[in-house]
Amino acid sequence: MPIREWILAETNLRRIKQRQYEVAVLPIGATEAHNWHLPEGQDTAQADYVARRACELAWPQCHSVVCLPPIPYGVDANLMSFPLSMHVSQAVLDAMVRELLTSLKHHGIRKTVIVNSHGGNDFTALIRQVQPDLDIHVFLCNWWTVGKDRYAEFFGDPGDHAGELETAAGLALHPDLVEMEHAADGAPKPFRFEALEKGWVKTSRDFGRLNDHCGVGNPHAATAESGRAYFELVCERLAGFLVDIAKTPIDRQFPMQP
Repeated sequence: MPIREWILAETNLRRIKQRQYEVAVLPIGATEAHNWHLPEGQDTAQADYVARRACELAWPQCHSVVCLPPIPYGVDANLMSFPLSMHVSQAVLDAMVRELLTSLKHHGIRKTVIVNSHGGNDFTALIRQVQPDLDIHVFLCNWWTVGKDRYAEFFGDPGDHAGELETAAGLALHPDLVEMEHAADGAPKPFRFEALEKGWVKTSRDFGRLNDHCGVGNPHAATAESGRAYFELVCERLAGFLVDIAKTPIDRQFPMQP
């Protein structure tokens, strides 16, 4: 197979020196429980696939995007009731991402897209701060929301964590690691307070208090076909964005309209 130059881990110095990369894509996941049936590395596998595939689709149109190796750990303080869920604080995760962004700027890449696959990760404050500090532009894509406007075409009830959407993604990416015969129903205990249940007051959910299997959303309607179809939509949309920002020079108004 030819070397995939859009994947940093697979290309080499000789090829890199012949390119002028404009956009780096950084997949970030987590290592945590996902109901009884999905692998602990589900989040990282999803982020890595979406980032790589989007770069692959964008490459023929710009030859200036590169996908970095994924970060496989995330903010999992509220999942520590489940064995071997691995937690790093947001401050530590932000520090690592900032170092990578600094490295990218040193090498002339001032546009970065974070493909995030874990709801517990929140890079909003970091992105706001590094733009003036480093004179760079960072964009955040929570991959599962990219096609939210078309969920009904793919899923009866997407679910929240290890539900139908994520299970379909698992069946599409790594069916050999999905044990559907063990999947629980993903029914969580509700909040006792109406304000929390209706969502106009927020708090952190300790997943160990929701149920015994760390799932929110019924996975049983998931199919590999719906997973593949949703991934296709997500990757095509993200690829289009990568091409757009790769071809747009940074000026005083970027990324706003002139």
